[in-house]
Amino acid sequence: MKIALSTESTVDMNEELIKENNVSILHGTVILGDKVYQDGVDLNPLQIFEFVEKNKKLPRTAAFNTFQFEEYFRGLLKDNDAVVHLCLSGGISATHANAVLAAEEEEFKGKVFVIDSMSLATGIALQVIYARQLIDKGLDAAEVKKKIEERRSAVQASFVVNTVDYLYKGGRCSGLAAFAAKMFAIKPQIIVDQGKMHPGKKYSGRGVAVVKKYCDDTLEEFNNPDLSIGFITHSYAPQDMVDAAYEKMKNRGFKKIYVTTAGCTISSHCGPKTLGILYYNDGGVKD
Repeated sequence: MKIALSTESTVDMNEELIKENNVSILHGTVILGDKVYQDGVDLNPLQIFEFVEKNKKLPRTAAFNTFQFEEYFRGLLKDNDAVVHLCLSGGISATHANAVLAAEEEEFKGKVFVIDSMSLATGIALQVIYARQLIDKGLDAAEVKKKIEERRSAVQASFVVNTVDYLYKGGRCSGLAAFAAKMFAIKPQIIVDQGKMHPGKKYSGRGVAVVKKYCDDTLEEFNNPDLSIGFITHSYAPQDMVDAAYEKMKNRGFKKIYVTTAGCTISSHCGPKTLGILYYNDGGVKD
């Protein structure tokens, strides 16, 4: 059985990883003013940050509709027997629900397998890489879906946000909380749990010091990592912040540490200089 592995641009994988894992990407829509762009195709996060700075409002993003998914799945099935597609968390976007509706069409039954990643950014990428490993071992699409869903709750996905402006403009932070955060230079942690984003610890201080403390806290709380692979994903954070996170993960024993830049969809909600470490917190799968 030839299986197409697929996900959305919110996966925040770099081109090298996309090619290495032979994954198809469905690019999201980002709207700046009256102009429509494709995430990662004709728009980058720096353009978004410039737009927000100039216009004092966030871009708009749109969930994929069922028609888009039907066209996309139909295209993948021209050269494949089945499709395994991982979606942005259903607790964050309507994308997953729409993908499921599309997959229920008669022409796709038994051929398209939609998975709610219950995560975002490289929390999805971890599952894509695991799915590729399973496919390469010869598992069929239904078995791949089952194993991905059994393991997805172990994904540790969290970030420390450099500015609350984007959370406030996007309605995810009250005006009073935003004011207090600015007054005291608070940098909140955002944790993805059960498919939804929740506030975590609050940090204060300069970038590198905050990143070090965030990494220490995260690695201590989620202390059973699969050390074979981990991600550092950031929205154009300074190199010294990235280096600090890399050193923390390296010292913890991660064998492969991928550094990726958040795409337009994720960056438009978290703002510049956000940084997260992401990994499976289950000690790794034993063969």
